[in-house]
Amino acid sequence: MPTATDGGDVQKTVLITGCSSGIGRAAARAFNDEGWTVYATARNPADIQTLGEQGCELATLDVTDPDDVDRVVDRILDEEGAIDALVNNAGYGQFGPMEDVTTDRVHEQFDVNVYGPHRLIRAVLPGMRRERDGTIINVSSVAGRVSFPGGGVYCGSKFAIEAMSDALRNEVREFGIDVVVVQPGPVKTNFSTRAERATDPGEVDGIERSGAYDDFYALFEDTQTVGGDGPGSVEPELVAEEILNAASATKPPARVQPGTVARVGVLARFLPDSVRDALFDAVGKFIR
Repeated sequence: MPTATDGGDVQKTVLITGCSSGIGRAAARAFNDEGWTVYATARNPADIQTLGEQGCELATLDVTDPDDVDRVVDRILDEEGAIDALVNNAGYGQFGPMEDVTTDRVHEQFDVNVYGPHRLIRAVLPGMRRERDGTIINVSSVAGRVSFPGGGVYCGSKFAIEAMSDALRNEVREFGIDVVVVQPGPVKTNFSTRAERATDPGEVDGIERSGAYDDFYALFEDTQTVGGDGPGSVEPELVAEEILNAASATKPPARVQPGTVARVGVLARFLPDSVRDALFDAVGKFIR
């Protein structure tokens, strides 16, 4: 059951997915440092062992497995009585021209990035409604507002999370539940390395190169173009701080953009389609 902190307040509980690295790991540490009871989860428990040594509760969780989701949520409710915040962070990027990405890979991308959060949301909402309190934080991306060549599948999954969050926010407001979308730009994690592998047919199944998009693959080999170490990239701790602030706020904003690139990047959605297309064309000509 919930315990009292030194100040007499009830200690809050957060469930975070995708804690093996990057934003998820940083978020688990940030919440833990602020005295929350943190349930840090990942598919491979060995990846989060150090978080357990630092005081987090650990759980094995594959967001594509409904039984896993129910088992973890039921365990937390049994042990803590309530889940005060859910951070849907687990995800990855499937990149490649639309023609070259197989439909199976599209299904897998959405299973992790869209259906996974939906499974968690459905599992935690009955308890949050009962308590008439709670915060659901969905980690999206600037790519959830602005799509780009080679990113159609990934961006599509993030666009979906944005739309679902907007609907959910208005559906659960009357129950005292907040919904926040976090939209990072480039973050200094190993995301770009994983994304690069997702376009390499030697690394994964699901990319069938047609031979028509060599310029895209040449650009993509420079991983700075998709995240990680490029100009304006931020540390995962900055994103984690914004997530913690949103979970702790009485009235959090609907959307948060950590870092300057993120705040500026989301504004691109207001550009006319013809202007955005011309910009992409200019970039393509520049790299040829």
